Amino acid sequence: MDIETKIPVRFSAGAIAEITRLNSTKTAEKPYLRVGVKGGGCSGMTYVLEYDVKEEADEEFDVEGIPVVLNKGHEMYLVGMEIEFEGGLNSRGFTFKNPNASSTCGCGTSFAV
Repeated sequence: MDIETKIPVRFSAGAIAEITRLNSTKTAEKPYLRVGVKGGGCSGMTYVLEYDVKEEADEEFDVEGIPVVLNKGHEMYLVGMEIEFEGGLNSRGFTFKNPNASSTCGCGTSFAV
């Protein structure tokens, strides 16, 4: 099995730290962090960031020891995107900076291309 070395999305240091912290809660049944998109949301598509299994159409990446999968068909929507983690009192969670999005919604998890 060949693990790709260049993932099409980037993770900030804060996102990597939070994912590393969360890795203690993942299960053996879902060993990969999935980055992707799905239809829905107020702008047409929403981001996916969850623990999952590897599917046939997935590419596998290693991000500082974190096993990540991404469906090959989603890469065109996500290439160049940066995932960050906001840990403030007013805003806490993962944020997505996607240069491919033509518009985004107020919640930051929905976009259009």
